[in-house]
Amino acid sequence: MIPVLVAVYYLGGRWSNPGATAVFVLASLTDWLDGWIARRYGLSSRFGAFLDPVADKLMVATALVVTVQHHHTAWMALWASVIIGREIAVSALREWMAEIGQHAKVSVAMVGKIKTTVQMIALGFLLYRDPLWGLPIFLIGEWLLAAAAVLTLWSGFEYLRAAWPALVDDSPKRVDSSR
Repeated sequence: MIPVLVAVYYLGGRWSNPGATAVFVLASLTDWLDGWIARRYGLSSRFGAFLDPVADKLMVATALVVTVQHHHTAWMALWASVIIGREIAVSALREWMAEIGQHAKVSVAMVGKIKTTVQMIALGFLLYRDPLWGLPIFLIGEWLLAAAAVLTLWSGFEYLRAAWPALVDDSPKRVDSSR
């Protein structure tokens, strides 16, 4: 859906923003539905467990990049950088924690779920851009993105706090030489 989002966003014309928003919302809703079905029925695969979070992060990063490209302010760039930076850092932290056998300590928390919800709504509004029913959709999206960035920092801090004992543990470890 990422190439479709970019293509529709840059087509130009009066339907590009609503079209890009529809693509983004559809991708977000199908991602949520896929996760719900997987949890509800205990369905999972290694490939899906790898690809799902990667696809989510790439879609969010793409939406942030096109939004910042359109509305290049210091605040928008800061919020986008915080969100993308946290995603990279938390992904690296999760990978490292899994490598040392402590993946469960950095599982998704409620603040992360709230952050994702606020972030997806904000990005939908920012992609749409135009006022709707007299509401300043883009401005609301900017404020929601700021809130998502704050929640992003909070959830990133929660992950770091959970992993901190393992991060500062300087006891000798065996190095896996097979890598």
